[in-house]
Amino acid sequence: MSILIKEVLLNNKRKDIYIEDNSFTEISDNIKCKAEYKIDGKNKAILPSFFNCHTHAAMSLLKGYADDLPLQDWLSKVWPVEEKFKEKGVYLGTKLAILEMIKSGTTFFNDMYWHLDSAKKAIDEMKVRACFASVFIDGLPIPKLPKDSELIKFAYGPHAIYTVNKENLIKIKELAEKNNRPIHIHLSETKKEVDDCFKKHKKRPVEYLNSFNFLNKNVFAAHGVWFDDKEIEILAKTKTNVIYNPVSNAKLASGILNFQKLNNVNVLLGTDGSASNNNLNMFEEMKFAALLQKANNLNPTLLPANQIHNIATEQAAKTFNINAGKIKEGKLADFILVDLKNISLFPNHNLISNLVYSANPECIMHTVCNGKILMNNKIIEEEEEIKEQAKTFINTLF
Repeated sequence: MSILIKEVLLNNKRKDIYIEDNSFTEISDNIKCKAEYKIDGKNKAILPSFFNCHTHAAMSLLKGYADDLPLQDWLSKVWPVEEKFKEKGVYLGTKLAILEMIKSGTTFFNDMYWHLDSAKKAIDEMKVRACFASVFIDGLPIPKLPKDSELIKFAYGPHAIYTVNKENLIKIKELAEKNNRPIHIHLSETKKEVDDCFKKHKKRPVEYLNSFNFLNKNVFAAHGVWFDDKEIEILAKTKTNVIYNPVSNAKLASGILNFQKLNNVNVLLGTDGSASNNNLNMFEEMKFAALLQKANNLNPTLLPANQIHNIATEQAAKTFNINAGKIKEGKLADFILVDLKNISLFPNHNLISNLVYSANPECIMHTVCNGKILMNNKIIEEEEEIKEQAKTFINTLF
């Protein structure tokens, strides 16, 4: 597909942008060429699409179920229903989640869930990017991962240190190193997890994992609310990635990640599943991420808009080794077009500040991934069909 966008706002300047196949081919003042699809960019701005770095996509089927409970009580309610998902539920739930992500400007998500083949089918059909970690807990066989495709990377997903023992964690670490795969794990999400780990192993969670060299640059640790100073030093030394999930952690009262002390650690941003958030909206996640740091540290200068927006786009793209996250010639054409006349972006004193502090998905007109238009003037062709199929399946769960 070729796309020509005329007179769109890019970095506060009006530009023409030509996309051929899956990349930005030309960005200049006046492009005159034919394209299969032409977009009038007047009153619009182009921006990189978002990277949601920690999700459980299929749990979109449980949005609003078992709310207002502590984490362990919430899990005890959710897990029995999840067992009923099987392949069909994961397929439909993942498609429903991706629909929400496309509508809110996300074209990459880092997921951890069951039934890899069903999730892969949904991701392929929706034409977004993903890193999918096939979840593992003790008592099950360690999953065999398929080869990466153009849009999907595959990872090992040991659930957490309280559901996977040391022997299996070591096996997964060795497999990941042998096959050059990422590892996606929950870590230090609650005080109870830390206390239980110390009681059992005489070490805090990061110290425990580091005692058998589990941590490295290919490990993605979600949550990280309860790291202490020594653990943060270990994370920095091992180059372990930490994923900040402000809304879910606030809703479950798990706590607030200490971003200020993690200045030497690569921190990414994710929503968690929409059963504990309760959405996959990266606009909201950026805002909560920034505001919680400011309020918790009584410092309004912490985590400014430009920084959190960069974390949600370019920094995540670099971390996952995807040539995207920036509107630039030669980069992959993953982007959104926003309506500058939308009230959430008006007036436009500072577009990035507006995106972080006032915008919502309603401002997005187009979402494009890998040079393919996934949402065109707010329209996604399969939307009603996806929602109807999900609704029918949800009625079988309860």
